[in-house]
Amino acid sequence: MSSLIKAGDRFFVAGARGMAGSAICRALQEKGYGDEAKGGALLIPNRQELDLLDGEAVKAWYEQQKPDVVVLAAAKVGGIYANDTYPADFLLENLKIQTNVIEGAWKAGVRRLLFLGSSCIYPKFAEQPITEEALLTGSLEPTNEWYAIAKITGIKLCESLRKQYGFDAISLMPTNLYGPGDNYHPENSHVLPALIRRFHEAKQAGLESVICWGTGSPMREFLYVDDLGKACVFALENWSALDQEAPRDDQGNPLAFLNVGTGVDLTIKELAEQIAAVVGFEGTIEWDTSKPDGTPKKQLEVSRMKGLGWNAQIPLAEGLPAAYGDLLKAQSAQTLRQ
Repeated sequence: MSSLIKAGDRFFVAGARGMAGSAICRALQEKGYGDEAKGGALLIPNRQELDLLDGEAVKAWYEQQKPDVVVLAAAKVGGIYANDTYPADFLLENLKIQTNVIEGAWKAGVRRLLFLGSSCIYPKFAEQPITEEALLTGSLEPTNEWYAIAKITGIKLCESLRKQYGFDAISLMPTNLYGPGDNYHPENSHVLPALIRRFHEAKQAGLESVICWGTGSPMREFLYVDDLGKACVFALENWSALDQEAPRDDQGNPLAFLNVGTGVDLTIKELAEQIAAVVGFEGTIEWDTSKPDGTPKKQLEVSRMKGLGWNAQIPLAEGLPAAYGDLLKAQSAQTLRQ
């Protein structure tokens, strides 16, 4: 089957400076997409050049730039603390970004669109591993339901535009991401980068122990962000929900979104121990059981993407040292700027 995207297409990656967006840009460039010599472009406006919360600005930008393919990787993101503290921000800002970019793309005649969701869309107690059919079959995890509801709305907006107007929009649901460009903020980051920073600082300070949140028992799956970037390009090349041969759900309907992950999970306790080893922290790890654990287990069933021919390539044993190197690089750059 020939690719559904071309080197000479004009690609708009919304959120190109974030962790996921930059990985998608790397994957596109690696395969020669957006080649200016062939009439293509890789459009990556920053927030000053294009405010995605401003619907009129997005509309005008589409009219001026005329992209052929849009990837929506922009979102307001954060960990348990951030989601629980700023629920209105997470719901409103993500709804605005998604509506402006997705509806704007459809109205502008964009040929293909890929929306990047999140595995938090699934019910807190979904049967494991989680299939795409689990969406909307139960209650969400309360600590990030606002973000999850916004992402579910984005999926359904893409699906409804395909059903009503034939708009070629697809969505991918990645598991927990990590890698270059991650957020290492002590309060607003996700579990893996937060642990990397905590163990690194403990090592620097010569601490004898590190305290981690919860019991350490929840199971989590992690995907290196460059694997996600390659998955997005693969999906744009090979998968359209309009295709008669596209993956279908257990009712025989075309799937509007597919899971992306490794299909392998581990406990947070095991993750902490692996990170401590990578960082070189030799003290003890203690668990503050007064803090929330979040969802007990969240492992994606990824057979649909595998069936199309895509598999994750970078295991934790390879990805964790690269992620730690990214933190060291970021800290070094910040020191030089001061």
